[in-house]
Amino acid sequence: MSEGQDSSPAPAGERAIGHDFWQECLDQLAQEIPEQQFQTWIRPLRVEVAEDFSKITLLVANRFKLDWVRAQYAARLSAVINRIIGQPVQLELSLAAKDPRPPGRVPVNPEIELLASAKPGERRSTDLPSHRLNAALTFDTLVEGTANRMARAAAMHVAGMPGHLYNPLFIYGGVGLGKTHLMHAVGNHLLSGRPQAKVLYIHAEQFVTDVVKSYQRKTFDDFKAFYHSLDLLLIDDVQFFANKERTQEEFFNAFEALLARKSHIIMTSDTYPKGLTDIHERLVSRFDSGLTVAIEPPELEMRVAILINKANAEQTNMPEEVAFFVAKNVRSNVRELEGALRKVLAYSRFNQKEVSIALAREALRDLLSIQNRQISVENIQKTVADFYKIKIADMYSKKRPASIARPRQIAMYLAKELTQKSLPEIGDMFGGRDHTTVLHAVRKIGGERQQHSELNQQLHVLEQTLKG
Repeated sequence: MSEGQDSSPAPAGERAIGHDFWQECLDQLAQEIPEQQFQTWIRPLRVEVAEDFSKITLLVANRFKLDWVRAQYAARLSAVINRIIGQPVQLELSLAAKDPRPPGRVPVNPEIELLASAKPGERRSTDLPSHRLNAALTFDTLVEGTANRMARAAAMHVAGMPGHLYNPLFIYGGVGLGKTHLMHAVGNHLLSGRPQAKVLYIHAEQFVTDVVKSYQRKTFDDFKAFYHSLDLLLIDDVQFFANKERTQEEFFNAFEALLARKSHIIMTSDTYPKGLTDIHERLVSRFDSGLTVAIEPPELEMRVAILINKANAEQTNMPEEVAFFVAKNVRSNVRELEGALRKVLAYSRFNQKEVSIALAREALRDLLSIQNRQISVENIQKTVADFYKIKIADMYSKKRPASIARPRQIAMYLAKELTQKSLPEIGDMFGGRDHTTVLHAVRKIGGERQQHSELNQQLHVLEQTLKG
């Protein structure tokens, strides 16, 4: 910014017409939508803004993508745009090029829709993709902590000796916790030692698309020749195979072929294998036949390390006390943590102020307001009591049967993880218990979460409920 230039924010309309507006929308959406979905459906969109700022048009490449974006993402796109602009804006989705399909049709199931439209006799060679790895996602750039230690160790073992133990490796956890990073790290490590290895990273949605294309073009032989010959298959978000019968059949065939030739398979999901719905049992049993590991939300020290590392990558100094402040207030996942960091750094640059706790508090005021309003110890106690079907009064009572003591410990654990309360304060709110009792509960539940997938899934559901 030149000397004497006005540093006050531009009016909403002026900001929106420029690139910065759409980039801000993309930054926000990247925090809310899984990475591969974001890259597939949102990143390619092009934006046009009316001169009077009455309408924003998003241009989509083809009719199928237009229908899918409208059905799955239009409401979220509109909400983000309105929030950033600060006023309601008309949003339209439009084709960027002429498309022969009639308008107005939204497929209920993309696989069924596209399979039904396949043209008999059409035969072209299958588009064989590259490995699709992000070279920046390595083991060196992944911050290690209690939350991901077991998954990281298993991934490193696979990277060093693919085709042996832990095949398949199934990694599960919430959005933005680093599952995709781990898969890319394995692929990059393998290629660094074996450049000729056939490695593929792919999202489950893309696998569905490849199945559909092969069906349309009558090129299943090419499809199988490619997928069945891989040395390492990395497939993200396998829960997207739900209700897609032909896709599940083809993936089962590929799965069996790869294991037979001692190739390795790594998969990710938002839940553990037996928690998947609308996926055939024989496929679920294959998912669960190797090693299943969870990635948890990062603990405080890990979040601080992530923030400092990311700030250094941006060539910006992040004082440790500021990193602690942000880390204490952003707990859910790495993606939201990175989004908070971007807001703080952008706020610092825009206002030409040093990064400080006061600046971070101002930059994140909306986030802090939402968290303070939604999550309280009382709300945690009520939510946990409802979930485990006990009385709220049991949270404060001296009763100690397992049916009550266990949910009480879980509530204490969540109170420590999701609020700013100290151990003594939490103890007071659970019937005047000593802080050592709370500490025992936190350590016990935290430790068991790493070992028991059912408990981890219950905690995941409770956390998502509390965060709204």
